Amino acid sequence: MGEPDKTIKICPECGSGNLIRDDERAEITCINCGLVISERMMDPGPEWRAFNPEQKEKRTRVGAPLTLTIHDKGLSTIIDWRDKDSYGKDLTPKKRAQVYRLRKWQRRVRISDATERNLAFALQEIERITSQLGLPKSIHEEAALIYRRAVDEKLVRGRSVESMAAAAIYAACRRYGIPRTLDEITKVARVNKKDIGRSYRFMARELIKKVNPTNPVEYIPRLATQLGLVGDVQIHAKTIVDIAKNNGLTSGRGPIGVAAAAIYIASVILNEKKTQREIANVAGVTEVTIRNRYKELAEKIIIDIPL
Repeated sequence: MGEPDKTIKICPECGSGNLIRDDERAEITCINCGLVISERMMDPGPEWRAFNPEQKEKRTRVGAPLTLTIHDKGLSTIIDWRDKDSYGKDLTPKKRAQVYRLRKWQRRVRISDATERNLAFALQEIERITSQLGLPKSIHEEAALIYRRAVDEKLVRGRSVESMAAAAIYAACRRYGIPRTLDEITKVARVNKKDIGRSYRFMARELIKKVNPTNPVEYIPRLATQLGLVGDVQIHAKTIVDIAKNNGLTSGRGPIGVAAAAIYIASVILNEKKTQREIANVAGVTEVTIRNRYKELAEKIIIDIPL
């Protein structure tokens, strides 16, 4: 359906002012008498066609969308790092030196003060950690949003940028239910576990306010996959954790340790035996932790597990 046209006032045939401009047909038509007043009009729209909203969004060429993962939200321009011209040919040494100077000044003008410099470095650190951990884009965006809020609330003063960035990633994982432990984040972060934990607790207290405790069930699929266990083991392990949670056996205990013990019990029940050492290596806990959780679960709930 077209839109009312305002360029031509009335129909020359019947004098009606009810005119419709149809951009798809490139025509202006009178509603009363059906006369095509103008045709072959210039189309100001794009040259491509889209048959659904997703195609329209993908094919629209209006620049990159806004993103929280860049300190200026992607509004500034970036000079490409490749020393190529528009035809793909290598630049001459003189031109290469000129582009190098332009890149240097372009980086300087994008960051105007210390706050932007801090934010730019932190967002680069968040991108590096999320990339090495294989985390999805949603976690990257959420961590960037949490860090930006921490900057707005002036919570980053006097604290390490690396620890706050890592804490923001851990908080994003907790919020989205992505099973990542502090030990896993510490392995790729440039700061120790104690500093990350301290920054996270401060951030959770001052900024996030309410953080639900991690459910051990969230760790079971990843651990079972890494151990090469069948799906039935996962189902039984989840049942064990649910029963343990209802009996109050998970509170005050590390969720990764409870999940590892549940997987060990389920693997024994289904004759898919894995040693405690194998499970401990994958879960990143000690064998003693698995044995302690195993004893607690086996003594109190093993008889209630449906086989």
